Amino acid sequence: MELNLLISFIGASIILAIMPGPDNILVLTESITNGKKNGIALSAGLSLGVMVHTIAAATGVSLIIQTSAIAFSIIKYFGALYLFYIAFITIKEKKTSSNIISNKISPIKLIKKGFLMNVLNPKVSLFFIALLPQFITKNGFNFTIQMIILGFIFMCISFLLFSGIANLSGRINKYINNSRFWEITKWGKVSVLGILGFILLFAKK
Repeated sequence: MELNLLISFIGASIILAIMPGPDNILVLTESITNGKKNGIALSAGLSLGVMVHTIAAATGVSLIIQTSAIAFSIIKYFGALYLFYIAFITIKEKKTSSNIISNKISPIKLIKKGFLMNVLNPKVSLFFIALLPQFITKNGFNFTIQMIILGFIFMCISFLLFSGIANLSGRINKYINNSRFWEITKWGKVSVLGILGFILLFAKK
């Protein structure tokens, strides 16, 4: 792998991860409503999903998703239904006087939640199959290994930046004990999940 391409990929990954988007917003709202630990756990799940898409892109599975309307639709509908389900669960969340959710979610469940949200989005697979090959060289490791290395780098960068967002926004949780603010944040998270669900539901290749 060429050093200049690797540096360019790291720079592009930082920009892509830090740009405002649905993942950032979800980590932000999760951290504000439930604390930074929940935000970090969700960040871990979202980031781990990157490796699934990377392996899919490296082994050609993404090409099946790209060329098969049926495969694309199946993953798309499952992803949309999962987002709607998470939105429904979020609606049922209740605030206590300490500004912590009464029905606490374990870190494992949050990691699983973020992981599934990422994996069940075929658009991410198509994004990786378009992005990663641009930084592959003919020299050094073979194509598949280079793709996996780049995906791992992207995963690490995403996790670090998302965790940073969780840490910063999680601090707000300690100082804001306002029911109205909490409700606005919660319904903001529900709105983001719902919008993502509808976008994915009507997504085209």
